[in-house]
Amino acid sequence: MKLSRFLPILAMAAAVLPAAAFAQDVDMTPPNEEIGFILTTFMFLVTGFLVMWMGAGFSMLEAGLVRQKNVTMQLTKNVALFAIAAIMYYLIGYNLMYPGDGWTIPGWIGAFSTTTLEPVGLAGVEPDLTYASVGSDFFFQLMFCATTCSIVSGTLAERIKLWPFLAFCVLLAGVIYPIEGSWKWGGGWLAPGVDGVTDFLDFAGSTIVHSAGGWAALSGALILGPRLGKYKDGRVTPYPGSNLALATLGCFILWLGWFGFNGGSQLYMDTGANVADISRIFANTNTAAAGGAVAALILTQVIYGKVDLTMVLNGALAGLVSITAEPLTPSLGAATLIGAIGGILCTFAVPALDKLKIDDVVGAIPVHLVCGIWGTLAVVLTNPDASLMAQLKGIIAVGVFVFVVSSILWFILKLTVGIRVPKDDEITGLDMAELGMEAYPEFAKG
Repeated sequence: MKLSRFLPILAMAAAVLPAAAFAQDVDMTPPNEEIGFILTTFMFLVTGFLVMWMGAGFSMLEAGLVRQKNVTMQLTKNVALFAIAAIMYYLIGYNLMYPGDGWTIPGWIGAFSTTTLEPVGLAGVEPDLTYASVGSDFFFQLMFCATTCSIVSGTLAERIKLWPFLAFCVLLAGVIYPIEGSWKWGGGWLAPGVDGVTDFLDFAGSTIVHSAGGWAALSGALILGPRLGKYKDGRVTPYPGSNLALATLGCFILWLGWFGFNGGSQLYMDTGANVADISRIFANTNTAAAGGAVAALILTQVIYGKVDLTMVLNGALAGLVSITAEPLTPSLGAATLIGAIGGILCTFAVPALDKLKIDDVVGAIPVHLVCGIWGTLAVVLTNPDASLMAQLKGIIAVGVFVFVVSSILWFILKLTVGIRVPKDDEITGLDMAELGMEAYPEFAKG
């Protein structure tokens, strides 16, 4: 063999070996503080992706549980509300929820200002390494805001106008949710523990997110009224969903997204202890959902003589909402029981709403409001730092604020632009009446 064939290899080795020797002499490992910053930022981004994916879950769940003639409307609302939430949270929501020292009314209302991100490394400015990047925190917190809006969408399906609903989402995402969220997570009046004993505890938002969305949905359902023919002559007319396969897919997507919802709420991934806690949160979140699903499975068989798939799906979601206020301290057994009780409460709450003639198309009020309250109260069962009075204080404060302000907004919208579609449009279906297109045109009657 000719030596010339080996010359490129020898030249490469001559270039690489000194560099390798230099790397051994110089420690290129970032300092611990920077490693913690990197890992926590990465956690917020990944868990934020998972919570964003819950938007697809809500879309599929609602698309499956509404009638065929209203599917396109539900899909449109879910895409639009997510986009609106993103813009409103940027414009005023994030700084209103996390005002730091910029309270307008200390402890109650933060500053109305636009969110700005810290300079990137290319600008030559070092970020604050004690937490995570502002961009990742903003992104993660935004997903919770969008979730609150999604809860309202399903309850009011099949009879609400598109634009008034989106107008409500503007204020829910930009003002209502950030204000009540700031009371606890932004260092407001619920955080210090006014009772002198302990703080109001809500780890990932059974009350701050889920029951808040449930209260907004309940106020809207009361003012909007039920669908035509739903309650007639003392009887409840069932309106089966159009696609239970989509509804089941939506449930599994939400189940998956909840790992980000609860896991990311640990807020730090900079130590081995925090990583261990996140894994424990994942396990408890999963088993609570399983407990809710199995409880609904058994209960519907006992009550109705047959298993009701829609109840099982909502039972799983009820278990997830129930564990959200405290997914860290319970054992696996306790988490399963907390989720199971949520599934039982949801199963009984659905027919209870029908008796009250409150029309909730997808069961969001039983899942998010009823189980949000239960989950917040259940914190006292496993967290020794929890106080029943403090938990009740947070539940009542958030409930009264969201319900009253939401009711005022719904009334204003009803009196000005109207919130309900005309009777003929409701009969035709909102897909054609409001949007002029159908989700399943090949099945349309011609």
